[in-house]
Amino acid sequence: MSKSKKIGVFVAWPYANGNLHLGHVAGAYLPADIFARYHRLKGNDVMMVSGSDAHGTPITLKAKQENKEPFDVVKQYHQSFIESWKKLGITFDLFTHSHTKNHIAQSQEIFKKLNQQGDFVVKTEEQFFDEEAKLFLPDRYVKGNCPNCDSDKARGDQCETCGKTYETKTLKNPVSTITGNKPILKETSHFYFKLENYR
Repeated sequence: MSKSKKIGVFVAWPYANGNLHLGHVAGAYLPADIFARYHRLKGNDVMMVSGSDAHGTPITLKAKQENKEPFDVVKQYHQSFIESWKKLGITFDLFTHSHTKNHIAQSQEIFKKLNQQGDFVVKTEEQFFDEEAKLFLPDRYVKGNCPNCDSDKARGDQCETCGKTYETKTLKNPVSTITGNKPILKETSHFYFKLENYR
């Protein structure tokens, strides 16, 4: 009799900013569930883990649209995800979210350790800044004309018309989606992970 194996199935974390759709299910969650079920049937010790991504621009944009606090949006859609999994029969050993005390503590611990090891470099670069909102603008907070096809349906780093991606700074006629004002370019500093350390 073969010895059972420990199998970890770590599935992508959807942003908690809207309901799940067929692409989510078919692309990530159903295949993972089938894989986990297969290994459970073989007698392996399986842990399938995922959760709602509670942070990021998609959440803050949705909160603004719905005139809610970001974490209220997260709670609403996180619960919707759990109900969807039950209806679909997809089973997780743990389906959590990234705003738990444990997740926050673990993330900070990992960041601090990597920083102490010298795995980050700080770079200063220009980013769009909304002077009225007093806020640096992530790519989804900027819209304008595509530098490739000139469509006016372009957002910060991707054109919805031609599908091209580009550097946010190359967007033509940029406008802040928060205030409708033209943003300025302002210097800001960011941490970058030195991938070459793990080549």
